[in-house]
Amino acid sequence: MPRSQKIIFWSLVAISVITLSLPTIIVIGASVTSGNIISFPPEGFSLKWYEKIAMARDLRLALWRSLIVSTVCVLVSLPIGTLAGLALTRYRLKFTNMINVYLLLPFTVPLIGSGIGMMLVFGEWGILGNVWPVGVACAVINIPFIIWSVSSSAAVLDRDLELAAENCGAGRLETFWYVTLPAVMPGVITGGLLMFVLAMTEFLVSLLLTDARTVTLPVQIYNNIRSIITPDLAAVSVVFVLIALIAVWLLDRLVGLEIFLKSK
Repeated sequence: MPRSQKIIFWSLVAISVITLSLPTIIVIGASVTSGNIISFPPEGFSLKWYEKIAMARDLRLALWRSLIVSTVCVLVSLPIGTLAGLALTRYRLKFTNMINVYLLLPFTVPLIGSGIGMMLVFGEWGILGNVWPVGVACAVINIPFIIWSVSSSAAVLDRDLELAAENCGAGRLETFWYVTLPAVMPGVITGGLLMFVLAMTEFLVSLLLTDARTVTLPVQIYNNIRSIITPDLAAVSVVFVLIALIAVWLLDRLVGLEIFLKSK
């Protein structure tokens, strides 16, 4: 590569890295300020805002509700998304085109439309205001992501492995449990972690489906910033960053980032 192209290439890389990391750096810096106003560069160094959010009962409860929402989302979406991803990859279905259109809905239908629809349905069922329906709603909205993740792993699965297991006397259930599922496990783990993070950070649907007693952490942050923006909210934002970093670390340990990136 000529020197001029190298300079342009690495300049674009540097700009991209700075653009992506700068907001996170600013939030982290603002969360450790010793002042009482959110600012960057920070006024001194202090961890008092992390201590404040750790002692804030409303934030702890909101975080606990968000964890419940994410757990319900994963429990609902994991079996459905895994079986759906395998079915779309391995079998010829009559409504494949319709299903593929549905998988594009998260990118075409505004969340406000989906959220209002689920609010009306859950209200009719008498479950509006509970925490667990928010997890179900997040699973319904984001399930295409886990389907795509599993499908990418199932697409490279060697069919001969399953046939060999069946020829050795394994039934369909045994073949699925001991051959198919382990082979697509990278996609399952990737999709599960992605669904967990998406549900943890979901705001609009949570805002429509919860009330003052069952708000999740993103909604609680929104309620707080409506009055005043203080450094403790930056500290809460850092918590979200840590959750995302932990998800990426688990993805690297359990699946491997190389395999994940190749599957995309």
